[in-house]
Amino acid sequence: MTTAHRPTFDPAQGKEALRGPAYHQRLLPAHTHLKTRQLGQGGEGEAQQRDLRAELLQAEAAHFAKKRGIPVNEPTVESAAHKHQIEGGPSGSDSVGTEDEDPEAKRRRILEETRDIDADSDGSEDDSSEEESDDEEDEAAELMRELEKIKKERQEQKEKEERERAAEEEEKREYDIAKGNPLLNAQDFNLKRRWDDDVVFKNQARGTEDKRGKEFVNDLLRSDFHKRFMGKYVR
Repeated sequence: MTTAHRPTFDPAQGKEALRGPAYHQRLLPAHTHLKTRQLGQGGEGEAQQRDLRAELLQAEAAHFAKKRGIPVNEPTVESAAHKHQIEGGPSGSDSVGTEDEDPEAKRRRILEETRDIDADSDGSEDDSSEEESDDEEDEAAELMRELEKIKKERQEQKEKEERERAAEEEEKREYDIAKGNPLLNAQDFNLKRRWDDDVVFKNQARGTEDKRGKEFVNDLLRSDFHKRFMGKYVR
């Protein structure tokens, strides 16, 4: 009889060992140190030392030089114009004469400079579009040549197959003409006998191939015993 249902008046006690306060691992203090940017991670000192405007102008000059196919190390007029446009000031030669320039004249001058820049960019785009169209025409011509070559090879292959088929038919026709007349070519008209023509019993193994072993069927009406019983006593 079990005593699991009875209360425990004297519960089990552990060893008398001095233990301190126990804490779960996730209750311990964590993230007690604040992370700071290390050297090379873009701190405040590094941001103050960089010349962002110079980097931007250099990147723009390299981009437009690459777009026009000019080496990067060569100075271009467009890069200088962009530099003056970003800085918002006049060029070095006209800096003295345009200090007291009125806003209307300054606006007209800026519009003229930007018009020249747009014209240069449009010309470069037209040249690139013409080059692309020429490349597309060359590719189309190459594809047409390949297509003609493939058609020619297929035509030659087809003609070769037709010649071979015609030669085979001609050879077969000549053979039939030469061997088809039984009066000219003596043939053996004797009937061939089977090896089992004179045996007493034939077809002794018929039906043995379909015999299967005993199988268990979990159905009393389709079991082998039920079929034998019905065939013997009922049918």
